[in-house]
Amino acid sequence: MATPHDLDATDPLSGFRDRFVIDDDLVAYLDGNSLGRLPKATQERLAAFVREEWGGRLIRGWTESWVDLPVTVGDELGAALLGAAAGQTVIADSTSVNLYKLLHAAAGVRPGRDEIVIDATNFPTDRYLVESVARARGMTVRWVTPDLVDNVTVEVLRPALGERTAVVLLSHVDYRSGTLLDLASLTAEVHAAGGVVIWDLCHSAGVVEIELDALEVDFAVGCTYKYVNAGPGAPAFAYVAERHLAAAEQPIAGWWSAADLFAMADTYETSPTIRRLLSGTPPVAGILAVQQGVRLIAEAGVEQIRAKSEALTAYAIELLDEAGLEIVTPREPALRGSHVTVRHPDARRLAEDMVERGVVPDFREPDLIRLGLSPLTTSFAEAAAGIAVLVGLAE
Repeated sequence: MATPHDLDATDPLSGFRDRFVIDDDLVAYLDGNSLGRLPKATQERLAAFVREEWGGRLIRGWTESWVDLPVTVGDELGAALLGAAAGQTVIADSTSVNLYKLLHAAAGVRPGRDEIVIDATNFPTDRYLVESVARARGMTVRWVTPDLVDNVTVEVLRPALGERTAVVLLSHVDYRSGTLLDLASLTAEVHAAGGVVIWDLCHSAGVVEIELDALEVDFAVGCTYKYVNAGPGAPAFAYVAERHLAAAEQPIAGWWSAADLFAMADTYETSPTIRRLLSGTPPVAGILAVQQGVRLIAEAGVEQIRAKSEALTAYAIELLDEAGLEIVTPREPALRGSHVTVRHPDARRLAEDMVERGVVPDFREPDLIRLGLSPLTTSFAEAAAGIAVLVGLAE
């Protein structure tokens, strides 16, 4: 096995690590799949925003640039991360709020159909919102129960689809096991049944190559505080395929989604553009942080980021195998995202002890430890050091 230092020496992305704030008090930060590190460029950009734009321009900033940020930064993110042409992606709200909007919009483009399909192992927010929207619209939830590692495949999904299927909600990468779903085949299967699909890209945006337009995805949503490194509580993104824009009616009609933002009209007329997904005043500072994270990813290139992700996760699996720990992440690189999950009966205590020793992982009930390997910020040496601590504690 090559040494971690040799792997770092030949890593074409190794220089990007120096462009982030690295905590000297940590042995290893293996939780970039929950909250990414702070880009130094974001520190500088937000300081300039506070000093020169907010401080210097005050309300004039809206007409000078801020009004368009949700769409212009959305276009940047769509092009760099999602394979999406301009005019289909917007930065707004949280993942939960955007998903609520998209579930209603998606159900509305399939009138006469009354079932929403989701897997029972999906992220809690996704499941809770599906149940909430189904109740509000008088629809039925069809549950799919997949294996933890194999997850949702065409064979698992197909029996749940039929002439009543309106919407299918799937997560591109399983938040527990790190399994990467086959976006192309599953999207095609939903379309064959006459439904539309919403993809939750929280654990894949910025670290997996995605082609929403080419694969004819209908709707997508995702956060920006993981691999996009936009900071805690950073605004999320929502994607609506151009062919659905005219019919996509979302339930939180605010003045920012109106056709004429500043008309203050007596009656509401929805914007014909992707702005129709907006509601209230956008968080300018948060969107600027998203922009800096997106630009770093665009510079590095998602293809190279994905290649390093596969190498990092393969290296981690090799080290964990040597230690005899149980891994519940797919062995095939094409079938996993950018975190590796270990199952251990004493996982909670192990995770807590790792933190005390300067290694930050992520614990998931009831017995899982996630090791997030963020390609722009995680070195092979850091991954090795963190895993060594885990192995020592597990012995």
